Amino acid sequence: MGIALALHVVAVVVWVGGMFFAYMVLRPSAAQVLQVSDRLTLWVEVLSGFFRWVGLSIFLLLGTGYWMIFGGFGGFAGAGAYIHLMHGAGLLMVVVFAHIVSMPFKRMTALIQQENWADGAAELARVRRLVGVNLILGLLTVVVATVGRYGMI
Repeated sequence: MGIALALHVVAVVVWVGGMFFAYMVLRPSAAQVLQVSDRLTLWVEVLSGFFRWVGLSIFLLLGTGYWMIFGGFGGFAGAGAYIHLMHGAGLLMVVVFAHIVSMPFKRMTALIQQENWADGAAELARVRRLVGVNLILGLLTVVVATVGRYGMI
């Protein structure tokens, strides 16, 4: 179980920490120092790389999460409420991520390749809002995991 938990936590740190950095540090900094075309081009590159890591994180999170649920708790029936909350929030985050990648990010990338900066910026704004939703869900899930372990949920 220790290996599963360690991999699970590392995957959470990569995904949630990456969103926090991008949303709270990189976004405002890039907006201050880069022109629209450079900023949008940067975001395509940054998000392309980050989304590959998120995909790996999702694979690890689901794999290790189910490993711990079925190997450590004997299934969902033996898992506490906080595990069910984490599971639901995690699945919701995966759905939001899949939507980001398949819709606004895909459109944003195509628009930026066409140098359609205005429409590309509008799609980036959609990506930003959805990443914000996932960031909030991710941070709340970390809180649930932390306090739930100690019977506080």
